[in-house]
Amino acid sequence: MSLQSPLKVVFDTDPGVDDALALAFLHAHPGLDLLAVTTVFGNADIETTTRNARYLCQRFGISAPIAQGAAKPLHRARNPSPVAIHGGNGLGDYPVPDLRLPPLQPRDAADEIIARIRAAPGAVTIIAVGPLTNLALACTRDPEIAILAREVILMGGAFGVGKHAGNVTPHAEANIFNDPEAAAIVLAAPWPISIVGLDVTLDCLLTNEAAEALTERAGWLGRFIFDVTRHYVEAYRADGVDGCCLHDVAAVAYAIDRGLFRIRHGAVGVDTIGPQTGRTRWLPDEPPPAPRNVCVGVDRDGLVDLFCESIVRQSALTEAET
Repeated sequence: MSLQSPLKVVFDTDPGVDDALALAFLHAHPGLDLLAVTTVFGNADIETTTRNARYLCQRFGISAPIAQGAAKPLHRARNPSPVAIHGGNGLGDYPVPDLRLPPLQPRDAADEIIARIRAAPGAVTIIAVGPLTNLALACTRDPEIAILAREVILMGGAFGVGKHAGNVTPHAEANIFNDPEAAAIVLAAPWPISIVGLDVTLDCLLTNEAAEALTERAGWLGRFIFDVTRHYVEAYRADGVDGCCLHDVAAVAYAIDRGLFRIRHGAVGVDTIGPQTGRTRWLPDEPPPAPRNVCVGVDRDGLVDLFCESIVRQSALTEAET
């Protein structure tokens, strides 16, 4: 089931190759209304992820305001950037020209999130595809936003469905592992949360054939998607994955059409100490503070088709305007 009217979205991101694809997708789909982009450390340091967000917004023609967020976890040192996956510049070493980029908001990401939720109570969905530090700071500064937000959709975690477990440790997924204390705060807050984790995202592949087809069908945007994913694809190939994992794209797809996903409900938490730090787990004996949806299955072909057709449509619209 698709949305009947545009969903107001704040996109909290750490660009990131798959973040770039997710941002293009979010902008392309008419069912989503992008209110703001907020940045966080993760796939690179905060200066780099913010520069990437500004560049991508300029490249895609996105006029939404951009706010820089957290540079490090709440209580830990920042983990090294995943250069092997996202390259030295966070965008797979795709050349980012030194251009005049869109300005940043004077307020930080947490305050931007607070302001957007308070400006439209009950209407704003946060799609968070990086460490959850900005969200934790926002709901710590203003706890009431958790009951004013429509929903938080986060890409993160792994619940051991099928063969899927952690991707930075045997137990932990990167976004949660990079700030488990922030994840614990967010998961304990009384806002509705949907989790799109490795249990489904590792099954969502843009094959090389599909990426090549986009270069023919989606003009400059298809060529950009193909080029920016080359380093990322090679990194995953070393682990036996043949294609581009659409981790963050899957979170956007959930916002558009959650009918693509099989969902389990129940309270969830995260380990913050010990050898399993960063592990997300079910809490079967605890009631959730608000609805919790965890994706445990996905129509992978339907998701990839939704992404590709949105990109093709956006490319056609862009080229028609030029």
